Amino acid sequence: MRISKQLKQDLLAVPFLLPFFVFYVIFVVSPMIQGFWMSLHKWTIVRKIRYIGLNNYEEMLQDPYFWGALSNTMKFVIWSTPSIIIAGLLLALICNQNLKGKTFFRLSFYMPNILSVAVISTIMVFVFRPYSGLLSTILHDLGMKDEIYWLGDSSLAWFVVVFSTLWWTVGFNMVLFLAALQDIPDFLYEAAKIDGATSLQSFWYITVPLLKPIIWVVTMLQIIASSKVFAQIWLITGGGPGTATRPIIQYIYEIGFRQNDLGYAATMSYALFIILMVLTGIQIKVRKKGEA
Repeated sequence: MRISKQLKQDLLAVPFLLPFFVFYVIFVVSPMIQGFWMSLHKWTIVRKIRYIGLNNYEEMLQDPYFWGALSNTMKFVIWSTPSIIIAGLLLALICNQNLKGKTFFRLSFYMPNILSVAVISTIMVFVFRPYSGLLSTILHDLGMKDEIYWLGDSSLAWFVVVFSTLWWTVGFNMVLFLAALQDIPDFLYEAAKIDGATSLQSFWYITVPLLKPIIWVVTMLQIIASSKVFAQIWLITGGGPGTATRPIIQYIYEIGFRQNDLGYAATMSYALFIILMVLTGIQIKVRKKGEA
């Protein structure tokens, strides 16, 4: 039996793909299956206790703290995603201009992205700390007498968390947008200028349409990343004041490792996974509909 040329090429690729496939199954697929199995049990760090079926899922649906943490996560997604995407695009537009020192600007905008979350959180705590913090000191020098408790008020605490995340991660989106901007041919802008188009019109009718593919990608990545927020909130506010900024990942961590209930923690992890899958599916469907 003769083997087609395409099949031969596919078979040649198998040895190269096999190592990745093995690691993917071991470190991704297998833990996912194990996590679902755990969610069907009363399971502690020490041992599996007993099979309880869907009891964990029933408990989750009736748990007000789960819904509160999920609401906080969605609130963070709604606030952080548009701001980080818009800021990343604006910075990319600035860095794409033929300005003196544009390399310095690119490095400056991207630099926070290489710092660890611990460093970023420490800086933000120092900046927004009452009385002795950098911002409080500046405001006092300007004549303000009343103290602002940035981390003691829920609305201000959310502002600090979103601002911290924006400053820390916007550089990555900037690089993606900058790469896409540099792929747009210059003659399109030159032709628009000859036809009398303003800079705003060129941006709206040339830049934005050609950036749509990368905008969709960045939006999807940002929604997923924001939905998994944990470290900066844990290190800056600890989920407070009270539980006002506690995200779902922090609640899963507390249930699993502080209350020693890994089965229930796995259940909430799967709930978050399903929510992200649904959001991603909706986004892909909307994108296809927009491109039709």
